[in-house]
Amino acid sequence: MTTVHPLDTLDTLASLFEGEGSAEYLGEAVTQAEHMLQAGVLAEAAGAPPHLVAAALLHDVGHFRGAVTGRDLMANGTDNRHSHTGADWLDQWFGPEVTEPVRLHVAAKRYLCAVEPGYFALLSEASVHTLAVQGGPMTEEQVRAFEAHPGAADAVAVRRWDEQAKDPDLPTPGFEHFRPLLARLLLTR
Repeated sequence: MTTVHPLDTLDTLASLFEGEGSAEYLGEAVTQAEHMLQAGVLAEAAGAPPHLVAAALLHDVGHFRGAVTGRDLMANGTDNRHSHTGADWLDQWFGPEVTEPVRLHVAAKRYLCAVEPGYFALLSEASVHTLAVQGGPMTEEQVRAFEAHPGAADAVAVRRWDEQAKDPDLPTPGFEHFRPLLARLLLTR
């Protein structure tokens, strides 16, 4: 994994969205970038605070091969732990208010499938496949542990936008729309 200077971070992210992001997204009707951009737009439309808009926008960065591990493992039935590897990669530039919802968005899917009747029915075919690869719905013990996590509510919010962000007809701005918001959230070390 390459370390990028904070001033170049947004260019790196933009390149990922324009490059690898233009690829197919696990059989969904949108590309990987469209999916992530839509999640950011949905968070904005919901009036989410900037850190949650950023988390929604960046939640699947761990699927980008150039950033972390790539989608290949998921397609082959192995959990690539994209939520953790993506959050770990983003930690170099963003604080936990952005990275923890990214880290927990898969756990939030597993949680919602365990506690919310009907949530499983909202999952796309690809999400059903990845749910199985990621461990399936949580057990009662896992539910209690997730609910005790201070970032659980933010992760659930990101997860809801994640599942809604697969609409090929949703008008979606490009990455540049989010650049000022991301720039304000960048850590200076």
